[in-house]
Amino acid sequence: MFNRSATEMLQAYRPMWVSLRAFGGFVLLWWLLYLWNGNPLQLPSPVKVFETLWGLLKEGEIAEHASVSTVRMLLALGLAILVAVPLGFAMGLSRHAEQFIGPLVEMLRPISGIAWLPLALFIFGVGDTLPVFIMFYVGFFPILLNTVAGVRQTDPRLLSAARTMGVRPLPLLLHVLVPSALPTIMVGIRLAFAASWAAIVAAELIGAPSGLGFAIEWYRQLLMTPKVFAFILAIGVVGYLCDLGLRALQKKMTPWTEGSGILP
Repeated sequence: MFNRSATEMLQAYRPMWVSLRAFGGFVLLWWLLYLWNGNPLQLPSPVKVFETLWGLLKEGEIAEHASVSTVRMLLALGLAILVAVPLGFAMGLSRHAEQFIGPLVEMLRPISGIAWLPLALFIFGVGDTLPVFIMFYVGFFPILLNTVAGVRQTDPRLLSAARTMGVRPLPLLLHVLVPSALPTIMVGIRLAFAASWAAIVAAELIGAPSGLGFAIEWYRQLLMTPKVFAFILAIGVVGYLCDLGLRALQKKMTPWTEGSGILP
């Protein structure tokens, strides 16, 4: 009984220990690079960065900038979902819509969101709108393409059975197509978040008076490298926590996919 309980505990905490080992290996490599480089202005030690990070957390500066960036991210992701999901259903259900919209999507998709920064800065100026636009643009395409794929992967037998039972188009959409496509759409939302969160740094470096990217550029200009690295770590931690939240939301919204290999 005791041995089984101990084994279950080890299995439950194994992912955490694996993550801690990976983090420890990263810090060790960082320390070795610091010793090899020998220039704390270029590469500060992990101890110095963690001390600086703790100080910024106590002062509330990281929370202030992280909250601004997170709100911008949520706004951009929400707008991308509102536009991309209905458009994806239209393209997935109608070949004419796909033929009309598809070429434009495939022409714009390879263009990096960062490439729009000079024009967006000219149009929107410095403020909240520019980073939101960049993140919306970057996150739009993964959601759109995954929505199209999810709609087209719906089992034709389900559609045939529903039509045979006399299900009308709107209930068919809500009760068959949406549940079938939702797991793939949620994967697209997670991919969109990852891409948009990476783009927020570049957008805030130039076009925002606040946020994590702004803080990195500000302290870089002041040659305060430990604070630059502290905010870089903050970006990674906030992104990881947000992804955990999206995973939990994905499992809650699509419980029928657990154990099926659909959820990554």
